[in-house]
Amino acid sequence: MADRHVLSQSHLLPYRAGAGLKPEHYRAILEARPDIGWFEVHPENYMGIVEVAGGPPQHYLERIRADYPLSFHGVGLSIGSASGLSQVHLQRLKNLLRRYQPRQFSEHLAWSSHGAVFTNDLLPLPYTAETLNLVASHVDTVQETLGQRMLIENPSTYITFSTSTMLEVDFLVELARRTGCGLLLDVNNAYVSACNHGFDAAAYIDAFPAEAIGEIHIAGHAVIEDGADADGSCGTLLVDAHDRPACAAVWSLYRRLLRRIGPKPSLIEWDNDIPAWPLLHAEALRAEAEIAQCQLATVS
Repeated sequence: MADRHVLSQSHLLPYRAGAGLKPEHYRAILEARPDIGWFEVHPENYMGIVEVAGGPPQHYLERIRADYPLSFHGVGLSIGSASGLSQVHLQRLKNLLRRYQPRQFSEHLAWSSHGAVFTNDLLPLPYTAETLNLVASHVDTVQETLGQRMLIENPSTYITFSTSTMLEVDFLVELARRTGCGLLLDVNNAYVSACNHGFDAAAYIDAFPAEAIGEIHIAGHAVIEDGADADGSCGTLLVDAHDRPACAAVWSLYRRLLRRIGPKPSLIEWDNDIPAWPLLHAEALRAEAEIAQCQLATVS
């Protein structure tokens, strides 16, 4: 099954740093034409414009697409929904991919809808054989419908399920093996979940299969003191807020990952409290420098 969805190297993202494309930065990007590897967009923000001629979002996305590679990062497919995939959403996604031809498409290992009810969050899943069968079936459907391989991202989580029978990494490895999908390793998500649940983030990063990783995400998180632990005591809760630069610990994990697997397309995620373009670009340049150092070490 994997062979049906493997894209040629010429269609993949460059092994450089990218940034999330935000409306606040459209004009700055078009005026400055910054040296950056690629941009990532949430397709849900553009689905309403595919059948409509004109409009600022369509205009700016077309212009930026002409100069930079794009990656689509979905937030609404609800790949883990027990009620099944929305065929309307999937068709709109297919139309959008056909129009803008992104080099990569990814989604979250989560669910966000049940029937006609849609949440504004990415909710966790129990890691069981039943869940694995469900998610694998949905991934197969998405890849067959889109005609391309997709990436699945590890989530940031705040609860665990007593019914889980697999570790998250093992679940993702088996999902990739069954479906031929790739994986998106969000370093901040791994760190947030590790701190919230008390496992070793470095060991989690080390266990991720290098051959399946098609993209890396780097982001900032919020720290909430005196949150309630699972046993009712007070502690610290990390929240995947995407509203600030990544912390030193996340950058350290990112460097550790690059040393093991080599350079990969790496995104700076910043979705809330959007900064001015120069600050976001500076974060991408920091990731670019880490990739360049990794490439230099590989050559030497």
